[in-house]
Amino acid sequence: MTNVTTNIRTALSVLIFTVCGLSAAQTPVGSVVDGPAIHTAQSLQALVQQANVVLPAKATGKDVFIGKFKDIPALTGVKVPVIVFMHGSSGLALPAIAQWQAWLAKQGYASISPDSFALDKRLTYKSPVDTATYERVHALRLSEIAPTAAAIKSATWADTSHLVLAGSSEGSVPVSRYSGSEFAAKIMYAWSCEKNYFVAEPKHHVDLKTPVLNIISSVDPFFSKTNTWIGNDAAIGHCGAALKGNTQASVILLPDAPHTLFMLPAAQNATLGFLMQVLTR
Repeated sequence: MTNVTTNIRTALSVLIFTVCGLSAAQTPVGSVVDGPAIHTAQSLQALVQQANVVLPAKATGKDVFIGKFKDIPALTGVKVPVIVFMHGSSGLALPAIAQWQAWLAKQGYASISPDSFALDKRLTYKSPVDTATYERVHALRLSEIAPTAAAIKSATWADTSHLVLAGSSEGSVPVSRYSGSEFAAKIMYAWSCEKNYFVAEPKHHVDLKTPVLNIISSVDPFFSKTNTWIGNDAAIGHCGAALKGNTQASVILLPDAPHTLFMLPAAQNATLGFLMQVLTR
């Protein structure tokens, strides 16, 4: 009996060790390239001037404009609604952003995506890293919204009564936290508004009357429970809890979708319906 008990204990110990070893192996090793995380006056100006802008034909009076904010020519069109898009950690190089902005122009909406990397050699990371590093980046990204909104206010093509603030992944955190009143609605792709490894606290800021659209994958590799290192056993993987009580909010889970999902047909359809609703008021 003693030998049997010993063997069982040994087997259990090996099993526990193996399971723990598998869990540890599933957690990737992140990295940080340190650098400045506070914009200068020059970089705040540059992030707008270097922003990717797409204007629909009715805003230009002729052809669709695709280029940088600084290169927008004199226009003869009418004012149009504008969507500000905060890019994720990959920056504006992500092809889906240009595709999404071009798609918006086909629907009659202008868009501008400010360039966070206008701050030369700024802090970057590959997840997972420490929460303090993420929060430095979140503070940087939050500081980019107000100057972008200010530049739009002086744009002849912008209908400033119809502005929407959108973002994806890292870019959705400042969208969630922004407290300014310039925007009629918010769109957050690939962010769950929850406490997890990515934030010290969500610090979500949306009053109960602001229309909000949250679209995220049901198996998001960073913010759903499929992430073994999410850092919150109670995570539900979307912004539903944060938006509780907001009758103008919608949460959409896309099954088996990737992290970058705003160009998926289901996401496009939901986005277009949301924009048509909030921008025709």
